Amino acid sequence: MPFLELETSLPAAQLPQGLAGKLCAAAAAILSKPEERINVTVKSDLSMVVGGSAAPCAQLFISSIAVVGTAEQNRGHSAKFFEFLTKELGLGADRIVIRFYPLEPWQIGKKGTVMTFL
Repeated sequence: MPFLELETSLPAAQLPQGLAGKLCAAAAAILSKPEERINVTVKSDLSMVVGGSAAPCAQLFISSIAVVGTAEQNRGHSAKFFEFLTKELGLGADRIVIRFYPLEPWQIGKKGTVMTFL
């Protein structure tokens, strides 16, 4: 059950229409998870600084069970997410940062319990 949170200083009007859905589909393909399990939030118009510069930028936070737990996994994921984000947002790779957070099943609540028991 991956969670993706995209934060950007770009104004909402400058984001591609349907960005959340496109990011959901891309994440499903990149992380090899069904779209029904992907959760996406997009936040725009934020005051942000990346690398000491307030030029347009973005941060992507990815947390999931099992698929973001190693450097090898994240190296591959990073390349694919950067390809998606630079294309969709029109930002250079130096203006985007991705942070990966591995989760355990007991850290995600669903249907009145935690994923461990589902």
